[in-house]
Amino acid sequence: MSRAAGQIDLKKSEAILDAAAELFGEKGAAATMDEIARRAGVSKQTLYNRYASKLDVGRALAGRRSDAVTAPLRTEGDPQTVLTAFAAALLTKVCDINNGASLRAVALISPEAPDIARAIYDGGPGESLRRLSAWLADQHNRGLLCVPDPDHAAEMFSGMALGHSHLRTLLGVDQPGIDHIPQRARETARRFVRAFAPD
Repeated sequence: MSRAAGQIDLKKSEAILDAAAELFGEKGAAATMDEIARRAGVSKQTLYNRYASKLDVGRALAGRRSDAVTAPLRTEGDPQTVLTAFAAALLTKVCDINNGASLRAVALISPEAPDIARAIYDGGPGESLRRLSAWLADQHNRGLLCVPDPDHAAEMFSGMALGHSHLRTLLGVDQPGIDHIPQRARETARRFVRAFAPD
């Protein structure tokens, strides 16, 4: 049975990113491209055809996470519904026990490879903030929210949603439990929308 064009490539790319996330979590910046290729079960040529360096791998990993977290911003719905879904996606990603190793890896990488750490921030959390800011600016322009400074408001909303969750994950401290996420996401969105309601 023939495969759709790009199907194999997509699977290999996902395998590479999964392997890189594991290895960065285990070894930080010491993880090598050879190790990533071996763990992903692909040739070095296949790896380098997709990602020329660890910097590119880091960007791609961060971009994948950002796409998942910001998916609700690409849906239709009133501001409170969309922000609730965004907050839930953000909390779910940050509170994921498997994400702890990744966060710790980025912290370990930062002093040794600041270019990789910067690429991960820019492609992940930084990109998520930019997308949220653009979405808030659009809501402001449509008169659905009053957000004169969308960049500041995007950081404020993310901080409200996360609280100390990212610190708990980074430090390996127990989270309150994922069952609290829906209520917390709803409450964060409700209060934010109330604070930025149009006059």
